[in-house]
Amino acid sequence: MHLRSLKKTRKDVSLHDPIGTDKEGNEITLIDILGTEADDVVDRVQLKIEKSKIYRNLDILDDREQEVIRGRFGLDHGGDERTQREIAKELGISRSYVSRIEKRALMKLYHEFYKAKR
Repeated sequence: MHLRSLKKTRKDVSLHDPIGTDKEGNEITLIDILGTEADDVVDRVQLKIEKSKIYRNLDILDDREQEVIRGRFGLDHGGDERTQREIAKELGISRSYVSRIEKRALMKLYHEFYKAKR
């Protein structure tokens, strides 16, 4: 009896219950919207692959360019991405100069990746 009364007041929702439809008329469930751990694993693996490609090509950059790219994209030990302003303060240069260094380094990396695809 007590369980039946609790059932009426509970707000349990199944992840597989439909919550609407998409443009084609297919049912959308909560599990579709929330994603799964498998999605997270795939994203993490993809990120690791992309970072390893960048690490392999960092040697084409000079020391300052490497430092800026590592800081901007979280490739250094901490893994935290830093702003151009933070990097400028660490290096004792202007933010706009960090921006120019970053742009030049990204162009070098882009050309290196483009050559590798040929």
